[in-house]
Amino acid sequence: MTRRVLVLAHTGREESLKAAWEACAQLHDSGIVPVMQESELADMERFFGHLTQPVEILHDHVMLPDVELVMVLGGDGTILRAAELVRDVDVPLLGVNLGHVGFLAESERADLAQTVEWIARRDYTVEERMTIDVQVWVRGQKIWHTWALNEAAIEKANRERMLELVTEVDERPLSSFGCDGVVLATPTGSTAYAFSAGGPVVWPEVEALLIVPISAHALFAKPLVVSPRSRLAVEVLTRTGAEGVLWCDGRRSVDLPPGARVEVTKSPTPVRLARTHQTPFSARLVRKFELPIHGWRGPVPQSGAIHTGPIPVVRTPAPMPPLQVPAKDHPEEDETDPANAK
Repeated sequence: MTRRVLVLAHTGREESLKAAWEACAQLHDSGIVPVMQESELADMERFFGHLTQPVEILHDHVMLPDVELVMVLGGDGTILRAAELVRDVDVPLLGVNLGHVGFLAESERADLAQTVEWIARRDYTVEERMTIDVQVWVRGQKIWHTWALNEAAIEKANRERMLELVTEVDERPLSSFGCDGVVLATPTGSTAYAFSAGGPVVWPEVEALLIVPISAHALFAKPLVVSPRSRLAVEVLTRTGAEGVLWCDGRRSVDLPPGARVEVTKSPTPVRLARTHQTPFSARLVRKFELPIHGWRGPVPQSGAIHTGPIPVVRTPAPMPPLQVPAKDHPEEDETDPANAK
C-alpha cells in the first residue's frame, strides 16, 4: 500500500522552503510519496527549481484522508494552520520547529533526516490534545461558531478604552471588571497567550479550562483553572459602549459589540500530534524556556534500594536507688521541734 505524507511549510521563509525541499527528497528515498499543496510547491520550485522526485498535489492527486501524516515545517503558527487543514479528518501532525520556541513541534531543524527515518519506520506515537468549542451570541442570535487549540482571546478593540467584562462559570456570574481582555485557554494554550498574561502552566495530559484576565483593574482577577465539563462565558458589558474583538488561535477573529456573549466548552474533536520520543513535559519546559536547573541532585533512591543494618534497641536504664545519709552520733537539737521551744 502506498504511503503518503503531506509536507506543509511556511513558504514565506527561505529556511522553511529549503527544509521542505530536503524533506520531499528524503521521503521519496524512504519509499514514501511526498504530498504538497499546489501553491507551496510552486513557491518552492520558483526558488530552487523543478524537483527531480515526483510530488503529488493535495486535492488534485490525493485527498486528505489518504494521507498518513502531516509533516509541518515551521513554528507553532504553521502547526496551528495545519490543525485547521486537518480539522475534519483523522490525520496526525508532526512538527519540525523552524521558529523560536516551538512548543507544539516534536523535533528541531537539525533532526530533519532523523525525523524522516522515524516516519519511515512508523516509529512514532500519537497523542490527543484537547480543543475548545467557541460560540458568539449577539441579542440572542448565534453569529459565529468556531474552535481553538490554544485559546479564545477576547481583547479590547480600541486602545484608548478599557473593556468592561463579566465572567461566568456554569451559568453563574463570577466577577466583572475593566480590563484589556480575557484569555480562555486549553492546557496546550497555557504556554502561549495565557502564559504571557500571567496564567499557570498546565501539563498537556491535564484536562482543564483556563480563565486568564489581561491587565484587569480589579482586586479579584486571578487566573482560574476549572473543570473541562464546565461552560465558560464572557459578556461584553454595555455601560461604557466599548467594543471588543475575539481571536481564536490568533488566526480567526470576529468583532464583539457591547452586549456580545462568548461561550466556551470542551470540543469533542481533539487535535492529534505525532510524537517520536516520549519526552517529559518538564524536560520540554526546561529546554524551550532555557530554565536554570543547576544544583539539581535528582530524586531520592527508592526505599527498596537502600541497604541498612538492624535497628538498634535503646533500653531505658533502671532508676537509681535513693541516696542513704548516715545518722550522726550527736544530732543537734531540732529548733523546729515544739519540745525544744523556749
